[in-house]
Amino acid sequence: MPLPPMPNTVTVALIAIAIGLAPCLQGCAPATVVGTAYGASVIHDRRSASTVLDDEMIEIRAKHRFFQSPEIRRASRIAITSYNYRVLLTGQADSAEISQQFAEAVSRLPKVEQIYNEVQIRPSISLAQRSQDALITSRAKLAIGGGRGIEGFDATRVKVVTEDGVVFLMGLLTRKEADTTTEIVRRLPGVERVVRMFEYIDASR
Repeated sequence: MPLPPMPNTVTVALIAIAIGLAPCLQGCAPATVVGTAYGASVIHDRRSASTVLDDEMIEIRAKHRFFQSPEIRRASRIAITSYNYRVLLTGQADSAEISQQFAEAVSRLPKVEQIYNEVQIRPSISLAQRSQDALITSRAKLAIGGGRGIEGFDATRVKVVTEDGVVFLMGLLTRKEADTTTEIVRRLPGVERVVRMFEYIDASR
């Protein structure tokens, strides 16, 4: 009888997540979608498969930390995005102290290399604005991958985060890719400002 095929890297990673993170993430909704997000991201990403997985785990641990901190949770609305070990915090907080407290907590998580704290000190934005932000993000992703940019460029290599009309762009891009992507997004309806947070790579990659 032939031996069963060895599981691929993605399968092994997903099993590791399910076994290793289940005890600490019970009741945490993001844990239910990690497998899907990881599998979709790793196919065309310029990050290594292990880095994609690490970024997913950083986000989950940070969200878990947020929901386990009643003082911070009651006084803020903060979103966490990790890309290549650099963590972007967006949203609103009642005070700079709350924002900084959470940023420092996230900075102490395993493998976090840098924190970009873009949390605004103001009341939480309305549900209508959140819906508008989601629409901007969707439009940006479609526009980047809609043939307006660079031939052969995979739009999934750009991480798009929109908060109160401000669009943050992350990714491992060449200067040309970054400039073209920025110009595409800047022209979209509803975009107030574009913040480039790219890491630049050689054009030969």
